[in-house]
Amino acid sequence: MGLVLLLLALGVVGGVYGVATTTPSSADAALVGDQTQIEEGRRLYLEGCSSCHGLNAEGAASGPTLIGVGAASVHFQVATGRMPLAAPGAQAPVKKDIYSSEEVLAMAAYIASLAPGPAIPTAEQIDYTDADVAEGGVLFRINCAQCHQAAGQGGALTQGKYAPSLMEASPQEIYEAMLTGPQNMPIFNDKTLPTEEKQAVIAYIMELQEAPSPGGLSLGRLGPVVEGLFLWTAVFAALIGAAVWIGIRAR
Repeated sequence: MGLVLLLLALGVVGGVYGVATTTPSSADAALVGDQTQIEEGRRLYLEGCSSCHGLNAEGAASGPTLIGVGAASVHFQVATGRMPLAAPGAQAPVKKDIYSSEEVLAMAAYIASLAPGPAIPTAEQIDYTDADVAEGGVLFRINCAQCHQAAGQGGALTQGKYAPSLMEASPQEIYEAMLTGPQNMPIFNDKTLPTEEKQAVIAYIMELQEAPSPGGLSLGRLGPVVEGLFLWTAVFAALIGAAVWIGIRAR
């Protein structure tokens, strides 16, 4: 009887897990429901992406599989111009997007139709109006500053990779990056970082983008190394020049 109950419990748990992991989110379901959009996305995918990611998005030597990455990942990579890659490299840089917003959504719909994955965030999810900026600063310094620098200016990583500056990132880009973990970035799903905390991080980054520099030159807010370099090259040069001028005048 104990063995039967154990097997029954395992079956119930497995069934619930299977339903939970294969049921697409509402945003993905809306995309998958538009068959015309999916077909257009498949056409665009075959023309611009299949050479690296495979005819069925199964992946190849030159590109990873896209099955299960979700609409949010496609939207982030394509809308920012990171994909398609202009040339192989250590990291996909931001560049001008070659697709319209409708085409990006169509490709996202096609990839979302292949397997469940993170959906494109809604307007409510990226609304940071009521978010706590101070809490966002704490979360940013704990989870993000190691790579993006405390002021969000970005930084160098290993082997030619880098964490990009966040000074021009939109709330949607930031949310999608946290949700999907592009390139070297870890994934901050809703269990790791709930929606409210993501909104707080966005609020902090938006505050950084708009923060004034009451002390004068911000010097990129890159920290004491840059400030020290500026002191040595500019201020000390001016002081040395003044001393030489005083000496010449004294003669």
